[in-house]
Amino acid sequence: MDTKVAVVTGASSGIGLSSAIALISKGYTVYDLSRRDFLHEKIKHIKCDVSVYESVQKAIDQVIKDSGRIDLLVTSAGFGVAGAVEFMDISDAKNQLDVNFFGTVNAVKAVLPYMRNKNKGRIICISSVAAAIPIPFQTYYSVSKAAINSFVLALSNEIKPFGVSICSVMPGDIKTGFTSSRKTDLSGNEIYENRIRRSVLVMENDEINGMSPDKVAVFITKLIEKRRVKPIYAIGLKYKLFVLLSIILPKKAVSAIVASLYAR
Repeated sequence: MDTKVAVVTGASSGIGLSSAIALISKGYTVYDLSRRDFLHEKIKHIKCDVSVYESVQKAIDQVIKDSGRIDLLVTSAGFGVAGAVEFMDISDAKNQLDVNFFGTVNAVKAVLPYMRNKNKGRIICISSVAAAIPIPFQTYYSVSKAAINSFVLALSNEIKPFGVSICSVMPGDIKTGFTSSRKTDLSGNEIYENRIRRSVLVMENDEINGMSPDKVAVFITKLIEKRRVKPIYAIGLKYKLFVLLSIILPKKAVSAIVASLYAR
């Protein structure tokens, strides 16, 4: 039987790296698409800027040329920006959407023709609990992840007749290098009475004490074995509860809870 092939964007670190290693243990040949130089004895790296469609298409064409197939796509490339909407440079907001959301879109668009022609394939997009429960002073990150969820929900019905399935996975706080690489803009912090800094510190503390990215990777390996997938998943009992409460509680109550945690 031919070895299955997985493409993982952002597999040079964090959730992407853990997922790539877990997929290799399941017998997959794994390609990493990421911007940084990356060497790993078991992961095939292709340097690629996911925010540029032509770069992604070239990388996917290379995977097809080398392996002749793509069975799985995991979109995990991304980063975070934090700060007050009023003061943050709009270029940072656009860059956030370009990488997190359009990076996902670019990778999905590039693999779909191959999967559709084979009448099979699975796509797993890494979102965030922040998509369901937007976090103040991390507004654009929350928006980028909410956009991924909407993208997945709509696209799942577009591609269903072609044997291709797609789902979104929402982790909560994860202990990775994501925390140290977040771009934080504290402009206006004094005007906002130190609330920007306090909010960021709460986020950082939650992430530093968060779950291991390996737990997300294990969840992904379970998803690839399912015959059918739901459009959106939350990972971890605590975060599943948070998402459920965000659905059943009045929005005013949810907003008040979030404000007490992140906007004091």
